[in-house]
Amino acid sequence: MDIDFALVLVILVAVCGFIWLLDHFLFAASRKKQGKEEEPVVVEYAKSFFPVLLIVLMLRSFVIEPFQIPSGSMIPTLEVGDFILVNKYHYGLRLPVIGTKIMANNEPQRGEVMVFFPPHERRYFIKRVIGLPGDTIEYENKVLRINGEPVDIEVLGDVQLEAGGAMRAGILFNETIGVATHQAQIVNNDMRRSSRTSWVVPPGHYFMMGDNRDNSADSRVWGPVPEQNIVGKAFAVWMHKEPGLNLPTFNRNQLIN
Repeated sequence: MDIDFALVLVILVAVCGFIWLLDHFLFAASRKKQGKEEEPVVVEYAKSFFPVLLIVLMLRSFVIEPFQIPSGSMIPTLEVGDFILVNKYHYGLRLPVIGTKIMANNEPQRGEVMVFFPPHERRYFIKRVIGLPGDTIEYENKVLRINGEPVDIEVLGDVQLEAGGAMRAGILFNETIGVATHQAQIVNNDMRRSSRTSWVVPPGHYFMMGDNRDNSADSRVWGPVPEQNIVGKAFAVWMHKEPGLNLPTFNRNQLIN
């Protein structure tokens, strides 16, 4: 089960603040009259931790939040084990836990890499914005079309990539979508066929896809993402750690296109 760290932080801040205020208004004066200068240990800890936890909560909720990439759906842009930074205010400020927008900012643009909650579960996902509200998205025979126009690509070469638990021959290519030119990859001669190849993005929703096209559960599977599920814009890789007992490295530090 994934831990809702934002909820944990909110609870800790609330508990520490409550203990501090309760002591200040109900017990501190009584202790002073009795000549007791020493505070109870629980109050001392609450007063010490409250400002630290509050600062962490504010930074994580409204400024920048770190994430670790758990799957290969965004290869080659993002690798498993990448630690990324997410701009939490780029798409507007939202209250922690409940996600209510309290201040608008930029709207998502095609090509941006976004962190969000998918419509079917409360767990962070990261994909690329492919379709905006009102767009028609088509994906058939490995060809991506937006509003009837095929996306510009430049084939870079052949690659070996994992698909269905085995290594398969694939193609690496540059792709230009909206504000971003990035690398993506597909599997050659993939016999899997989707029952649906065309989608119209409803108002207030965004169509998301992974750059690792044949190894990504995305809007082709569970549909467009509602605006209220947006978490933030991914903008940089700052650290990488291979699974297992491996030390982190900083050789993948880069901005995310």
